[in-house]
Amino acid sequence: MFRIAHISDLHVLSRHATKWRQVLFNKRVTGYANLLLHRGRVYRREYLGAVLSDAAAWADHVVVTGDITNLSLEEEFEEARALLEGVGRTVEVTVVPGNHDVYLASVHVARRFRHYFGAFLRSDLPALARDLPAGPFPCVKLRGPAAIVALSSAVPRPPFVASGRVGDAQLAALREVLAHPEVARRTPVILVHHPPVDDRLCLAQLRDGLVDADRLRSVLASLDHGLVLFGHLHVRLRRSLRTAAGALDAIAASGAALDHPDPNVRAGFNAYEIGDRGGLDTAEAQVVIPGGGGLERLAVPEEGA
Repeated sequence: MFRIAHISDLHVLSRHATKWRQVLFNKRVTGYANLLLHRGRVYRREYLGAVLSDAAAWADHVVVTGDITNLSLEEEFEEARALLEGVGRTVEVTVVPGNHDVYLASVHVARRFRHYFGAFLRSDLPALARDLPAGPFPCVKLRGPAAIVALSSAVPRPPFVASGRVGDAQLAALREVLAHPEVARRTPVILVHHPPVDDRLCLAQLRDGLVDADRLRSVLASLDHGLVLFGHLHVRLRRSLRTAAGALDAIAASGAALDHPDPNVRAGFNAYEIGDRGGLDTAEAQVVIPGGGGLERLAVPEEGA
């Protein structure tokens, strides 16, 4: 078995007070207001520590599907990198950016995500990657029966908009990646922050969905099996993504530090086992037990079931 621990939406907060000059007169002011009114009360650093520790102990590979930071502040990047480097001393880590990791256009242009997390993006097929501000994507890691393919859907957006886009260049590169013989003979594990399937109205998708999800699904249509792992929704769920050749498992992880009464939202990680012959053998969640009781194993609910 090859074990993958799926973590998402860490929203790492700086331990230092946010400086007003860093949040006034730009999009960060809306995120900071949300932090004060909501996220700061449900974010638990001790939960995040337990999730990262248990995931590193259980997995052969840890994947993080974006929103690693909360406001793309330098202090948050530094805190988050230190946490992931701690995990990386035990197990390999792969990351993709979320919209909170490119909160401002200036952060994106300055390539802050790749500066801090480039060590987790060393591809086995670097010639097929496109040089994006967030890093070289698609990033491919060939590990046992799995081909981990990391994509960036993170693009800067105006206030109150959190949608993502994979983009033409990356989609063309993904088509090449999936056709590569070393990828084709393995179980593909696609990582992206924004949901690849979205049944909401178009306007809602433009506001906070993946605006080119249909084009991503078109590229994935040749696959007869595999996983698409994502975050962004702050809830665990599992869907079947039908393709022309078969079906993929599209699975979301919740926020890795969230304190919530609903176990499908509460902090934890998703645990997947891929057999040596390929294909997903098991998919479950390991969720924090409130009060310091460790993590418990739960099923990942199927949407609509």
